[in-house]
Amino acid sequence: MRYIVLLAILLTTGIVKAQLTEDNANKTRYFEDQFYLGLSYNFLVNHPEGSNQRNLSYGLQGGIIKDIPLNGSGTKAIGVGVGLALNSYYSNLVAEEIQDEIVYRLDDDITRSKLETHLVEFPLEFRWRNSTADDYKFWRIYTGIKAAYLIGARSKFVDDDIKEGFYNTDLERFQYGLTLSFGYNTFNFHAYYALSDLFNGTATVNGEVLKYTPLRVGLIFYIL
Repeated sequence: MRYIVLLAILLTTGIVKAQLTEDNANKTRYFEDQFYLGLSYNFLVNHPEGSNQRNLSYGLQGGIIKDIPLNGSGTKAIGVGVGLALNSYYSNLVAEEIQDEIVYRLDDDITRSKLETHLVEFPLEFRWRNSTADDYKFWRIYTGIKAAYLIGARSKFVDDDIKEGFYNTDLERFQYGLTLSFGYNTFNFHAYYALSDLFNGTATVNGEVLKYTPLRVGLIFYIL
């Protein structure tokens, strides 16, 4: 955790607004250093037989991205960032802690069953935009990869008068996937498709290994 905090401090230093500097050819270069906030609907791909989602599975993300221009006009850049994310997944998969062991079952009659994750995220983006040093309203296409480290996960279910929850240790600690953001000005479409499984390969239900893959689709807001 000390290294994560140190990295966050290094990336946040000096990031408040777009910065202006001059390159050797006296061309103005600018930096789209940005805060970002995102809201998504979370899908689970690769369901085991009998599994289905229900209720509103949502995600929240926020952080900062350091901009590294690749050309003199600033229309192409690399973005390196750090942030935090909370993701919830509602389904008919029920996790119970029985004698220090986590057991899973599928129950269509359950009132509510949720898996919630908390992550530190590290986005890496290739960025194209038609902005200038003086124009902050522009079209953008950002694509790349995002790595994340799971700092906590909690399973919870509610049924009639029963309400139980516990910290779930069956999830994959290191997660990663592909990202795409595009749009105009502050409002942008955002998608993330995981290349890693949500669970670590030890969790099973009805004899089948849980191989859920997250897909998150929603909006992301970039703020200078």
